[in-house]
Amino acid sequence: ESVGHTTLGGTMDLDRKDWPLFPQSGYDSQQAKPKPAKEEPLMLRKKLKYESEGMRRTVRAVLLLHVKGHPHVLAIQRDNGYVLPGGTLRPGESERDGLNRKMRRFIFNADPSVVCEWRVGDLLSMWWCPSFDGAAYPYLPQHVTRPKECIKMYQVSLPERCVFALPPQDRLVAVPFFDLHDDPGAYGPQLRDIPQLVSRYAISLYEPASGGS
Repeated sequence: ESVGHTTLGGTMDLDRKDWPLFPQSGYDSQQAKPKPAKEEPLMLRKKLKYESEGMRRTVRAVLLLHVKGHPHVLAIQRDNGYVLPGGTLRPGESERDGLNRKMRRFIFNADPSVVCEWRVGDLLSMWWCPSFDGAAYPYLPQHVTRPKECIKMYQVSLPERCVFALPPQDRLVAVPFFDLHDDPGAYGPQLRDIPQLVSRYAISLYEPASGGS
C-alpha cells in the first residue's frame, strides 16, 4: 500500500480537483495476444466505416504516474509516432462505456487479492479530423461540415498497481512532462498539450509504504 502523499505546489488548492499519481515501480507491462492482421490499408478501412457508420468516434485515456516526483504520461510508441491508450467506439456506444471497455483490455490485475480499479474522470479535450489522413485539430475548421473523426481525451486515474497488456508491435513509454514541454514536436499535438491540460488539477504524489520520500 502507499502511505501519505505530497501535493505539487505545496499547498491544498480548493479550486482544483485532486489527481492521484503513484510511482512507476507499481506498474508493469506484458505482451497481449496479437490481433489478426487486417488486409485493407487503414485509410481505406476508415472510408468504408465512415460510409456505413458515419463519423468515427475515438476515445483516449490520459494516464499519469510519477518518477521521483516528476509527472509522466503513458503513451504507446509505434512506428509512425505516439498515441494515447484507447480506441474507436462501437456504434451507439457512449464515450465512458467505450473507454472502460478499452481499459479492460489494456489494464489487468496480476494479483487477484488486490482490487485493481481505474476511474474515468473529466473530459480534457476534443479533437477533430476533417479528412481520413489522421490530421487532427482542437477545433472544427469553419469549412468542414462533415468531419471524419472526433477524438475525445479523458482523465483516467490509475490504481496503485496494475499490469498493461500491449500487442507485440507496440511499446509503452512514460513520457515526462518536461520533455513534452521542451520538445513538443517530438510527440505530436495531442500529447504536447497534456501538461497544460493537467495544470488545472492538484497533483498528489503517493509513495510506497516500504520507503520513498
